[in-house]
Amino acid sequence: MVIVALTMILMRYAVLDTLLGELQVIMIQGEIGEASMEVQFPLINFILLVAATVLITAGGYVINDYFDINTDTVNRGETIVGSRISQSKAMTLHNLFNLTGIALGFFISWQSGYTLLGVIFLMVSGLLYFYSASYKRQFLIGNIIVALLTAMVPMLVAIYEWSAVYRFYAINAAETPDLSFIFYWIGGFALFAFLTTLTREIIKDIEDYEGDAAYGRNTVPIMLGIITSKIIVIALIIIILTLLYVVWYLFLFDKYTLIYISAFISMPLIYVIITIFRSVSAKQFRMASRLMKAIMLAGILYSLVVKALVNWVLV
Repeated sequence: MVIVALTMILMRYAVLDTLLGELQVIMIQGEIGEASMEVQFPLINFILLVAATVLITAGGYVINDYFDINTDTVNRGETIVGSRISQSKAMTLHNLFNLTGIALGFFISWQSGYTLLGVIFLMVSGLLYFYSASYKRQFLIGNIIVALLTAMVPMLVAIYEWSAVYRFYAINAAETPDLSFIFYWIGGFALFAFLTTLTREIIKDIEDYEGDAAYGRNTVPIMLGIITSKIIVIALIIIILTLLYVVWYLFLFDKYTLIYISAFISMPLIYVIITIFRSVSAKQFRMASRLMKAIMLAGILYSLVVKALVNWVLV
């Protein structure tokens, strides 16, 4: 949940605010004249957006633990729900987190003038529930849903910021610049989040093979076997590595990005490939899963590199 909040904060202040500041517009209202563009989504609404996302995420974690009592007992020997907190209390917390998160989502959508955007929060809440109750037991569907929902975190920032920026400058500027770059940049982070999450979810399924098999779940390693699942994980990592350098070559081509992605993303990903290839125990797969989480964090932190590159005119 900390990573969710950090992702949204960095997308707004390290990426969008920085890139918008490089664009100049002619203002026809307010402070008339040329001015740099700024983020326009109100700070209080952004805080509520982060809160809504974190609350729904927390609700997802609670309901996931609620439905995973049996498999977690086999795979990890302990559970949170059923031992630390009761099942009834867990369900109460899940409902409280989700209802509050959905209410906040509709409120900020209404404040933004796009009330129907609140449906996103309702859909995400429902998907997280059905993921835990059913989808995660089905072949690949649960993995893809989690990956898509993770990718939605940075995209939420882009959606709400784009609408606010467009509405403000459509009225106050002589001409509104093309704002499609917002979705290109944030979309890049979202795609990275999708692919790394999908990879990590399959690794976790391999790690949880014993418990999932005992309770009849149709996960990727159970349906296709552990060796095939390893091949899929390695193939996904190769796709991630390829896309990283293709995007760098076509759109960035600066030495600082090359150094960062090579040292903090590519090399760890190669180590994950080696670890996956050699792993035979749940403990070894768990280490690979944790490393993937660190790589996901490194991907988010690249936003700070973007801010430095733009502010210090390094590209």
